[in-house]
Amino acid sequence: MLRRKSRRITVGNVPVGGKAPITVQSMTKTDTKDINTTLSQIVELQKAGCEILRISVPDEESLEAFGYYLNKASIPLIADIHFNHKLAIECIKLGASCVRINPGNIGGKERVLEVVKAAIEHNCAIRIGVNAGSLEKGIMRRFGMTPRALAESALYWSKFLEDQGFLNFKVSIKSSDVRTTYEAHIIFAEKSDVPIHLGITEAGFGEYGIVKSSVGIGSLLLNGIGDTIRVSLTGDPVKEVKVGKYILQCLGLRSFGPEIISCPTCSRKKIDVEELAKKVAERLKDVKIPLKVAVMGCEVNGPGEAREADCGIAGGKHFSLVFKKGKVVAKAPNDEALDMLIEIIKELEENDGSEKAAISHQV
Repeated sequence: MLRRKSRRITVGNVPVGGKAPITVQSMTKTDTKDINTTLSQIVELQKAGCEILRISVPDEESLEAFGYYLNKASIPLIADIHFNHKLAIECIKLGASCVRINPGNIGGKERVLEVVKAAIEHNCAIRIGVNAGSLEKGIMRRFGMTPRALAESALYWSKFLEDQGFLNFKVSIKSSDVRTTYEAHIIFAEKSDVPIHLGITEAGFGEYGIVKSSVGIGSLLLNGIGDTIRVSLTGDPVKEVKVGKYILQCLGLRSFGPEIISCPTCSRKKIDVEELAKKVAERLKDVKIPLKVAVMGCEVNGPGEAREADCGIAGGKHFSLVFKKGKVVAKAPNDEALDMLIEIIKELEENDGSEKAAISHQV
């Protein structure tokens, strides 16, 4: 997949843009002033694989708490600021890796310029957030609420920061409408090499929110657009991280360990495929190498249908087939087949480690 050429910036110690891996972000959903609850959520998100984390700083009390989190978190923290540019400047002075500001509500060019000057002085990145709900009045009068309006706003502020000699910034262009977001990015990406943070704002909750975000983010990634992503769901932010990783892995852009593919089942199935898939996932939770592991419901078509998988299991009434690279390597009773599959995966994991060690030694 050919990625759009964007320049590389750094958010804390994490590279964004260029050929850097597309990163997964999220945002705390607790009251920032509630130290214990917020810190607990930060820890949970770090464990889930969140790579950059945004925290809202709406007032002075939250500012003090944000400073505390900067000393506790092991990943870069972004201060999310609306309306009050002075809070952005104070967060920068505290050591924020990045501040997110929305020029549409921060108070105009003079205030944005003050934030830029502080960012230059303290080596802090900036995220310019362009949202459909808070576009500048001049842009709205000229273009209306259109994809072009979003793109033009992002282009305007990108040039403004560049004119100040500041390049360590990215943009986000967000709407709750998938098509509007998509078209705005296409316009912007053709005219700028600024790194892009992808997301569908206010995507919703549950399955609908997941689908909406996946379509919006995935369609742009397939076009090579996007350097970092956040799945914006109502609810547990850990799910945002998981869905974000799934999107990147499904598109072949990142690997976060084994991918389990399983058949949708039909009347041919002889086993409980869903239950077996869950067992396989549980057994593989600590495996880190990129593998495709298939769980199929019948021994007749299973290995052939999952030929692209590295290995897998196809269940029968009493016996299951264990296969590797499309070839059956064993037939075993159902209660033994899973252990045999895990042994194959361990061998693949050991071989992968040996190959990496050999490559490292050669280098």
